[in-house]
Amino acid sequence: MSSDLDSLRLPTAAERRAAASSTGIARTTLARTGILVAALVVLVLVSIASLFIGSGGFAPDVVWRALTEGGTDTTSVLITDYRVPRMLLGIAVGAALGVAGAVMQAVTRNPLADPGILGVNSGAYFAVVTSVALIGVADLTNYIWWSFLGAGVAAVAVYLIGSRAGGGGATPVRLVLAGVALSATLQGVTFSITIRNPDIFDKIRFWQAGSLQNRQFDTLWGILPFVIAGVVLALLVARSLNAVALGDDLATSLGARILRTRLVSVLAITLLCGAATAAAGPIAFLGLMAPFIARSIVGPDQRWVLPLTMVFAPIVFVAADIVGRVAVQGEMPVGVVVAFVGAPVLIVLIRRSKTQGL
Repeated sequence: MSSDLDSLRLPTAAERRAAASSTGIARTTLARTGILVAALVVLVLVSIASLFIGSGGFAPDVVWRALTEGGTDTTSVLITDYRVPRMLLGIAVGAALGVAGAVMQAVTRNPLADPGILGVNSGAYFAVVTSVALIGVADLTNYIWWSFLGAGVAAVAVYLIGSRAGGGGATPVRLVLAGVALSATLQGVTFSITIRNPDIFDKIRFWQAGSLQNRQFDTLWGILPFVIAGVVLALLVARSLNAVALGDDLATSLGARILRTRLVSVLAITLLCGAATAAAGPIAFLGLMAPFIARSIVGPDQRWVLPLTMVFAPIVFVAADIVGRVAVQGEMPVGVVVAFVGAPVLIVLIRRSKTQGL
């Protein structure tokens, strides 16, 4: 009888920490800290490279002189007014989408969750295009609020559809199917709006493919407060997300406030996805790849997954932006480059996880 009771007891805090650290390459705090520092160094190097590399390359001394001395010549203006804000915006958007994807995957216990796959970006995209077509919204200051509205409504809609369809709760497969269905519907409606309004299409054709082209500091300052707020909210619920991953019943018995955690998570996702989509357009797969890489290194502990994702995602995004600038004549949108890399990752994840959740 006692052995039966022992088998039913809840795991202790030490046992939960041991289980969390038993997966991933880095199993100690020192190793994880080292990887985080190394990732930050890589991010700095990639960011510096983005100032040099592009359709027109610049020598290091030219970039350094433009950054330290300024100037009104074409080269200095191109570096300080376009490449620097573009690089910083790439870091902000990458971090936002990466953290949003990690929170999505944790709160839904679905390793396939992604702002693009689950329709959140499509919701923000649809809301922005609708605001441009119907109200004439023309700048970031105004349409960012529509982006937030669309992202929030889409996130709630996908979860409700996935949890109610067929009974049995919101399984990973149902959430993905609900997200794909909602994305297809919203993208179809959005396409019909843009095709009937050529002027709107001309305004947003680069943005709708996911692009950082011609973004300046006003765009960065416009989204930065919301990105910071979303990241802070995500970090605040990191410990609770670890409990949520164990299931609602066990999480409740461990003292986690499930409803509050989910509400804060949805708010964080809405802020992050809304800001990122408003600035760079709908970007898919980045929120899928970065958390997957982080979990494969440090395991499922969200207190480490979120910070690492916050660094890994900008590395991928800024590097993809560099590739897009030099891959073809002119420029390939960064969203297209990310999709080229992200789609195979999705296939690998489906084959490996068999959609059983985190």
